[in-house]
Amino acid sequence: MRRLLATLMLLSAVLTTGAKEPAPPVYFDWFEYTGRDSAFETPLPAAHYRNPILAGFHADPSIVAANGRFYLVNSSFTYFPGIPVFESEDLVHWKQIGNVIDRPSQLDFDGLSVSRGVFAPAISYHDGLFYVVTTAVDSGGNFIATAHDPAGPWSDPHWLPGIDGIDPSLFFNDDGNVYLVNNDAPAGTPRYEGHRAIWMQQMDLAALKPIGPRKVLIDGGVEPAKNPIWIEGPHLYKREGWYYLSDAEGGTGPQHSQVVLRSRDVWGPYVPYADNPILTQRDLPADRPLPITNAGHADLVEGPDGSWWAVFLASRNYQQRHYNTGRETYLLPVAWRDGWPVILPANQTIPYVVKAPSRMKSDAMQAPSTGNFTDRDEFDGATLGNAWLRVRVPKQEWANLHERRGSLAMHPLPEGLETLNNPAFLGRRQQHLRFEASTAMSRPAQGVAAGLAAFQSEAWWYFLGVRSLGGDRIAVFLEARHGGGTTKTLATRELKAATTLRLQISGNEGNYAFAVDTGDGQGWQTLAANVDGTVLSTDRAGGFVGTLLGPFARDERALRSR
Repeated sequence: MRRLLATLMLLSAVLTTGAKEPAPPVYFDWFEYTGRDSAFETPLPAAHYRNPILAGFHADPSIVAANGRFYLVNSSFTYFPGIPVFESEDLVHWKQIGNVIDRPSQLDFDGLSVSRGVFAPAISYHDGLFYVVTTAVDSGGNFIATAHDPAGPWSDPHWLPGIDGIDPSLFFNDDGNVYLVNNDAPAGTPRYEGHRAIWMQQMDLAALKPIGPRKVLIDGGVEPAKNPIWIEGPHLYKREGWYYLSDAEGGTGPQHSQVVLRSRDVWGPYVPYADNPILTQRDLPADRPLPITNAGHADLVEGPDGSWWAVFLASRNYQQRHYNTGRETYLLPVAWRDGWPVILPANQTIPYVVKAPSRMKSDAMQAPSTGNFTDRDEFDGATLGNAWLRVRVPKQEWANLHERRGSLAMHPLPEGLETLNNPAFLGRRQQHLRFEASTAMSRPAQGVAAGLAAFQSEAWWYFLGVRSLGGDRIAVFLEARHGGGTTKTLATRELKAATTLRLQISGNEGNYAFAVDTGDGQGWQTLAANVDGTVLSTDRAGGFVGTLLGPFARDERALRSR
């Protein structure tokens, strides 16, 4: 297999760069990430946990209880591997055990912007089988994947061509029937921008196909007269003879919320809760300290002790509206009041520190999922860790740990970070407003640029790179793309070459800095400071993801030969 992949890499290099052989790899000895947020400095009392439970870009959580444990999935958009699967025994301490999309043959995202691809997966469990149903936006539509073991392997997508829209989820009724609910356009012509409906259709589980009529359960939202927007993310539950339909409303920005309706019949009619929404932060002062915003897209789960809990997305802002860490996963208890589930009463802020579920027996740190910590990858394992993501699906092996023991070998590709294909970039999530990310790397070969990138999307990024100038000289530079379709060089410096180089990207809210250490005894030398980091925030760049940080290598020989 490795010989085949190497052959494919060689052929790709020949075809795309015109070179007779691929560029030599760049070796990264380690990568270290440190986060120091003030929100995480408060000591944890005994039997408490810290929110968010998954810090940094973990949007649209869905959860299920199975076999005495809990399993959670998130949206992955066009990143690969896709749809991370997490496992927990206590709802607090989570470990990623695999991905639903982990084979290039399952999906293809070429040509898509970063925030397309996999939207809002929903996980469920029935009769010994796990199900994940989701939407591959602009890349196939709705599909179901199945697995006996949530760690994988997961099946190839079972496509649902008769189901349009997004955000599907499955409901297994106690009478043996199975239903799929999802967001789609309303019947007829939408009355306004953002007018959507929640639809339901029965499923033939054996064939994984919809059957029978498709019916609208909610048209517009819980208060149609107010023209509510973007009713989505539906989940159905049954408790004490009632069917509960919970949905997100208001879009994924500051107006985001969670609402609930109920009915005695699975087909409705569904009556809204009088005190909706059951979760939102939209009515709180914008200038509150350490604000958590955008809360919604919740999924509920019942623990073995009868307690109910909600996972949902929200964002931690700085300067009121910016958030480079994207939409994160939070956990709060659910209180049942007069037969209705309430996640958070009106006008209450989402707490950073919460009393833990009774199942939590350990007060161990939640790192590296949340809190302040240092996480260092020595690249000494057999395979890359689950934290590393690629932009879109790779067509060849360009990163490995087997060429040089204890190092990450990155084979440069001609694609830049602005490509809509797959660049040679590995990213891990920025999880803190205040952070440092650094690496040690070998000197790139002539015609190669390599270093560290801070990547929000193909249109918004920074690249702290190194080029060999010949002899004993190198150029360290900072490139940026700020959405305008043009890549600019913000800073450059010529330095004496070294066998090993260290690069660092640091951030403090919207203030980023980029530095290099050539091992000459001077330590970190700042290449650029006070660089605008707000361009990496979701509110400026758009889309639904957060910032990634990691190594990048670009083959520039074809450019140099023109």
